[in-house]
Amino acid sequence: MLKFGWNHELLSSLTLIVRGFFLLFKEDIIMLNIKLIRLQPDMVKEKISKRGDDTTVVDTILELDKKRRAILVKVEDLKALRNKKSEEIGILKRKKADATERIKEMKKVSDEITTLDLEVKKIDEKLHDIVCRIPNLVSDETPSGEDESENIEVRRIGKIKETSFKKKPHWDLVEELDIVDFERAAKVTGSRFLFYKNAGALLERALINFMIDTHVLEHGYQEMMVPQVVNRNSLYGTGQFPKFLEDVYTVEQEGFTLIPTAEVPLTNYHANEILDEDELPKGLTAFSVCFRSEAGSAGRDTRGLIRLHQFDKVEMVRFSKPEDSYEQLELMTSHAENILKKLKLPYRVITLCTGDTGFSSAKTYDLEVWLPSYNAYKEISSCSNCTDFQARRANIKFRRKDTGKIEYVHTLNGSGLAIGRTVAAIIENYQNEDGSIEIPEVLRPYMRNMKKIEKI
Repeated sequence: MLKFGWNHELLSSLTLIVRGFFLLFKEDIIMLNIKLIRLQPDMVKEKISKRGDDTTVVDTILELDKKRRAILVKVEDLKALRNKKSEEIGILKRKKADATERIKEMKKVSDEITTLDLEVKKIDEKLHDIVCRIPNLVSDETPSGEDESENIEVRRIGKIKETSFKKKPHWDLVEELDIVDFERAAKVTGSRFLFYKNAGALLERALINFMIDTHVLEHGYQEMMVPQVVNRNSLYGTGQFPKFLEDVYTVEQEGFTLIPTAEVPLTNYHANEILDEDELPKGLTAFSVCFRSEAGSAGRDTRGLIRLHQFDKVEMVRFSKPEDSYEQLELMTSHAENILKKLKLPYRVITLCTGDTGFSSAKTYDLEVWLPSYNAYKEISSCSNCTDFQARRANIKFRRKDTGKIEYVHTLNGSGLAIGRTVAAIIENYQNEDGSIEIPEVLRPYMRNMKKIEKI
C-alpha cells in the first residue's frame, strides 16, 4: 500500500533498522565523529552555528561521551577483577578446596559488568540518535548566510533572448500545444502530477537520452539503471533519514521508500565496500523517476513543471579521494553546465550560503536557468560535495595503493539535469510568436529530426 508521509509505527520501525545498522559499525561510524567533536568542539560548534542550528548539542554529546568512557574504564577494571577471581577459583578447585565464596564474588562481578554493558549500549543508541541528526560540517569555502537571499552568484552564461511579443508561461503553452495534460493526471492521481503526450512525451524522452549520452560519451560516467524503490538503510546512508521522513513516499507493507532522487541508489551502490584507489575518481549516471512529497512547499511554484510530486531526472554521482573532492565538484558542475550550454539556455551558477546548504553537503553550487514566466532564474541542478559524510553513514571506503591504509571516500552528487524543468526552460525560451516551439539543434536527432513543436 502506497502511503504519503509517515506515522509513529513507521518511525519506530525505522529507528530499529537504523539502530541495528549503526550498532554493526558503531565504532567506525560514530566514534570517529565523536573523536572530532572531542578534539575540536569549538570548531564543530562554529560550523553548526553557521547553519543556524543549536550548538548545545555538542555539549550533550561530550557529556554522554565522557560518561560512556568512564563506564568503559570501570568495565575493564571489573573484567580484570573477574579474570583474577576466575584464576583463584581454578587454583582452589585444583587443590579440591571450597570455592563457593569466590564463585559468588565472580558472579556478582559478572552481573555488574552486564549491567554496565547495557548502560553503554543505551548511551551508544542515544549518541547515535543525536549524531545522525547533525548535518555535515560546511566547507570553509561556503559563504556565511541565513537563507537563499544570501547565496553568492558566481557567473552568468548565455544571453537572455529579447522578443517583440510577450512570452507565455510554459503551463499555458504546453496545454495549447496539447503536449501535457494536468487535468486528467489530477483525475487519475492528484495535483502536481501530469501526463506527457505527443511531442511532449517525445521531448521528455529525447532530453533523457541526450543527457545520458553526453554524460557517458563526453564526461566519462558509467551508465546505470537503478531501482525506483530502496530500503531505509539506503536513505539513512545518503542522509535523508531519519531527519527528513516527511519528504518521502513509503511502501509501508514492504518497508520500502520511493526514491526522491537517483543519488540514493547510486551512492549506496558501494555501501559497505572498500574500493581500490585505482578506481577513483569514479562517476555513475542514471535516469530515474523521482518522488517527493514537497512537504513545506505549499503555495510555491504550484503551476506547471517546476515543483511536482513525480518527475524525471538524470543524476550524476562521483566517488573521490578526499584530497581531490573539491576539484571533482568543479568538474561535475561543469558537466551539468555543459548540458545547458549545448541546449543554449541562459543560466547562472550560484554558491549556496551556509543557511541554504543541504543536510549532507559541505559545499553546493546551484545552476539556475532563466524562465521568462518568473522573470527570474530558477534552480535546474544542484551539485554538492558531501565529503565523507555519506561515506561514513553508508560505510564506503577505499584502500591506498602505496600504504594499504583504508579511508573513507568522498561522495559528490549533482543533477544533470532535472528533466521537467529543462522542458519548461525550452518551452519558454524557444517559443515563437505563433505559439510554436523551436527544438534546440542538439535535440533534433533525438526527436526524429523535428524542428518545431506546433499545434496539431
